[in-house]
Formats: sequence, structure tokens, C-alpha cells
Amino acid sequence: MAKYIFTGGGTGGHIFPAVAIANELKKAVPEASILFVGALGKMEMEKVPQAGFEIVGLPVEGLKRSFTIQNFKIAFKALQSYFQARKLLRKNQPKWVVGTGGYASLPVCLAATHMNIPVYAWEGNAFAGLTNKIISKRAKTIFCGFPGMEVQFKFGNWIHSGNPIRTEILQQAERKQACEFFHLNPDQKVLFITGGSLGARSINLAIASLLPYFREHQIQIIWQTGKFYKHPESSQSGEFISEFIQRMDLAYSCADLVISRSGALSVSEILATGVPAIFIPSPNVTDDHQTFNARQAEKGNGSILIKESNQLEEELKKVIQQLIFNEEKLKSMRENQLKSARPHATEFIVKTILNHE
Repeated sequence: MAKYIFTGGGTGGHIFPAVAIANELKKAVPEASILFVGALGKMEMEKVPQAGFEIVGLPVEGLKRSFTIQNFKIAFKALQSYFQARKLLRKNQPKWVVGTGGYASLPVCLAATHMNIPVYAWEGNAFAGLTNKIISKRAKTIFCGFPGMEVQFKFGNWIHSGNPIRTEILQQAERKQACEFFHLNPDQKVLFITGGSLGARSINLAIASLLPYFREHQIQIIWQTGKFYKHPESSQSGEFISEFIQRMDLAYSCADLVISRSGALSVSEILATGVPAIFIPSPNVTDDHQTFNARQAEKGNGSILIKESNQLEEELKKVIQQLIFNEEKLKSMRENQLKSARPHATEFIVKTILNHE
């Protein structure tokens, strides 16, 4: 029985793509034996078993960006994790290792390359993470969510694959059916706002201020506020406001325009749905990678980048006014989004790896 190891974690942005690729591998190779390796105490130790896969935890932690005595302890744990990873690899003898980034994957990927086990990496952002930069020279192939990565991966071993996308996102419903779910009128414009499952304070404040404008111009909204922000109560028709939207597929099916942060997976899903987008990158992420993601999306002429600022409300209102009732512009943007999308990235990644065996 062929064995395969997947490693990555710390955040959902590293875990869920790994699970998606592992599920696709099981479809292609039903007899595959798959083991995940993550960081002890992090969310992968819960999420991966929920997805039906076995996982082993290492004591690895992420380095602090500023100098601190704690980094010496973290470095020791990294070394300890490296030797544990070597032992794990010797025991399991995998055909190859897939690393999806984050500090959880570094000791496993390094150990595998030192043991001549093929390593495949996935980099979802338009600005490469530290782990993938470190292993890039020794990786067999790096699958990238965005084009233009030759500056960051200088060894010619990267492919623009796109990012794994949830299957349900691609199965869009008819607009009328989707609007009925949210009690909206399919003949009026719909704006979908999301700052992610936790929410984005600056976006929420701007949208709250713009509610009178939306009501005056009969712009309906689906607004995911996130669990950290109390959303305003609304008894108005044409407004669906909730801290979490369970049926994202239906929200995209309704939307004429979406406002979103620009995490790698969010950008890829929005491109795949074809919905014209206003991306507002979070200024609080490592290496400002959300801005790089939004810039790449904007190059396809289906999205617009707005930087977070004190004038966010005014900037948003201006762009919404320019787009929401401009049918010709929205149609062009939708077509461009779909041209930029890579909806079958997961299948492509697995096929490419298996073809290398």
C-alpha cells in the first residue's frame, strides 16, 4: 500500500487546501495510505481528524518576528521536531511529501529533502511564505495559486496551478433560487460583503455607515459580519445580515458585486465564481501578502483593489457607485474573473504529482 504524507498547518489557509488535495488523491488512488503531520496544539490536530485523516503532532512553534529570548526555546523545538520528522519518515517510507506551508511543515519538508524523499509544495499567496522559500531549491515542484512567482522561486520548479477550491463553491445555483434563500428580490442589485469568519472591523464600520445609501438606492446586501462584531439589527427587506454565512455558494450566486478581504483562498474562490470584486487587503498579515494577492487579481481586470484607510467609507461608496448599476462593466468584469480563475486546481495538482511517480 502506497503511503503519502501531508504536512502544514497553524491556520485554515494551510490546513483546508491540504485536506482538499488529500481527498482528491483518495479519489485517484483509493488504496492510498495518507498521514498528516502538524503542530501540537494547533487547529490541524482537530480539523484533520474531523476530515477523516490520521495526524501526528510535532512540538514545532513559529518564530517571533521581533528578537526575544523565547526564540531560543522555539529553535530548540524546531530541531527536536526535525529529528522526530526524520524518525517518522523512516518508519512510514512515504512515496512523497506534500507541504502546504506554515511553520508546521518546515521540519518535515526539510527532513524529507535531506532523505531524498520527493517534496511537493503548495504556495497559495502571491507573496511566498518563509517555509516555501527555504525549501524551494530542493522541492520537486511548487504549485502556486497566482502567476508571476519567478522572482520568488528562482529555480524554475514552480507551476501556476491555482488554489484548491471547495467543490460546493463551484456548484452555483440559479440566481432566483439563491435570492429566495436570503429573502432577496432577484430583479434588484445584490452586494455581498464578507470580512471572513472572524470579520473585518474597518469594513464593517464602513458598511454600517453606508446602509442609508444602500436603502435609498435599493441596493440589497448580504453581509457576513464575523463573530467578533455585533451586527446591526435589521428588519429592512433586502438585507440579510449575519455573523456567519453557511451557504457561501448561494451568496456568490446572488451577488452582482462582492467586497472582501484578499486571503489567497477567498480570492481564488471569488475568481472561480466570476463575481466582480472589490478587495480590501488586511494590513495586519505577514509580509502584507493580501495586498500582493489583490494586485494579482486586479491585473485580470475583474477586480479592484482598495487600500484600507481613514477614508474607506468614501472610497467604497465611490467605487460601488461606479460599478453596481453599470451592466456593461459588470459583464466585462465577470468574464475577466472567469478567465483568471483556475477552478480545477486540486485535480491538476494531484494529476501532476502522480504523473511524476
